This record gives sequence, structure tokens and C-alpha cells, in this order.
Amino acid sequence: MMLEHVLILSAYLFSVGLYGLITSRNMVRALMCLELIFNAVNINFVTFSDFFDCRQLKGALFSIFIIAIAAAEAAIGLAIVASIYRNRKSTRLNQSNLLKK
Repeated sequence: MMLEHVLILSAYLFSVGLYGLITSRNMVRALMCLELIFNAVNINFVTFSDFFDCRQLKGALFSIFIIAIAAAEAAIGLAIVASIYRNRKSTRLNQSNLLKK
């Protein structure tokens, strides 16, 4: 696959994730858009690693670390969302003012 095609795919994923993150009112949707951004970065790491230095796996190793961090972020983020939903009965970002009682 050509480098340009993969970079266009990665830019598309990144822009969809960024747009969704900016316009999202739901916490779960915001977390999913953040995962899209992480996956776009992973695609870039693996592509550039393969394109510039195919004998070393530095891009793949960075991607594995990012996947591990994204999994931890998803687990902790969903636990926080579940806790907020249990207390506030809403997962909307504009209704979750945690400083007010």
C-alpha cells in the first residue's frame, strides 16, 4: 500500500475523531472519539516505521504502548462515566458539573 493512502486514512480518522471530540455532548462518545485519535496516531507510527526503517520495529512498539495506555484510559474513563451516571443520572458533558451539589 502506498504511503499517501495510509496517511490520508490516518488524517481522515484523526479529523473525524477531533470533530467528534469537539462537538460531542456525551461522555461515552467523547471517549470513543479520543480512541479514534489514538488509532490514527498508531497508524502513522506503524506506517512511518515501515516506510523509513523496515528492519526495526520502533513504530510497532510505540503503537503497542499507545494501545495499552488507551485500554487503561478506556477502563478508567468508563468507570468514571458509570460513577457520574449513577450519581447524576446523565452522561451529558454540559450537565455534569461536579462542583455543584
